[in-house]
Amino acid sequence: MKRILKILAISLAILIVIVVLFGLFLNRGLKYAPQPAQFECLDISDGAFITYDTFPKHIYGIGLAYAGHINETAADFDPKTDPPIFRKAIGSLLINGGDIRTPDRNEMFGALEKLEPGISKTLERISDFPALLDYEVELGVILLDDINAEALLNEDFVPNLGFFIANDLGARSVAILGEGQINRYDYWGISKSFYGFTAIDGRIWIPGQHYSNGLPCIDIETRVNGEIRQKQSTADLIYTPRQMLRAIHRKYPDTPLKKGDLVLTGTPGGVAMSAPRWLVRLASIIGMDRWDKLAHKTSEEDIAKFLKAGDEVITSAEGLGSVKVVIR
Repeated sequence: MKRILKILAISLAILIVIVVLFGLFLNRGLKYAPQPAQFECLDISDGAFITYDTFPKHIYGIGLAYAGHINETAADFDPKTDPPIFRKAIGSLLINGGDIRTPDRNEMFGALEKLEPGISKTLERISDFPALLDYEVELGVILLDDINAEALLNEDFVPNLGFFIANDLGARSVAILGEGQINRYDYWGISKSFYGFTAIDGRIWIPGQHYSNGLPCIDIETRVNGEIRQKQSTADLIYTPRQMLRAIHRKYPDTPLKKGDLVLTGTPGGVAMSAPRWLVRLASIIGMDRWDKLAHKTSEEDIAKFLKAGDEVITSAEGLGSVKVVIR
């Protein structure tokens, strides 16, 4: 009996060591820690506001541009690769905020079917498909001039940019279905393309002087029903606007960057859609596909984190203003 108990004790100790080591492996740090870019910080008092009075040709979104957000959502990070980039529908623009209606099942299925023909047949078998509506405060950039591709690659190039505050909302259930797909970020784009999902302040701030790495280094934040959900300085962005524009050109080389185009520069940590790094890695190891991940995120516990009807969301930027939306 003593021998059996000893064997059991040793086996248990080995099992505990394996579990601990596996946990440490899953929760290991990123190989490359994201570092803030070097900015020429712009003073809001050294500039002027203009009223936004035109629609852009394109709206671009940048993903995973803050270290905190990378730590929330990424299992890996490579500083040598471009950030996730996607395009949003012009019809998503909502100037000065207002009421936003959560897209219904048919609207989301329709958007997905256009991107992935045939997927609606599978979706129709899903009884519950909530939007999983999420907020993202972002510093927005507007191009004040057309940008020539050759000029953009010049090290001395200084883009003429204006800045504004935005809420880059998204239906995460739609974005989740891009998991494992070669065009994953196109799903991000359609998830953020419903009406009102690009809510911006109606004022654009123009700096008195432009720099190649110029940026208003200010705190941006999100409040949901008065509760702070996100808050971080834009100085913690890991890409400069010029780097973002170059990445956009590499992603869409046949699409000229035009005066009036908008770029949403990414969001800090604190969004509703988050998972610890160890869980992201575990999901990859055990082979969870996009449908498994969707089922996990639509569980009752996870749904509670997302926006619901009646929620008031205010995104603001120090010195730039704010934009409020109410979920209907």
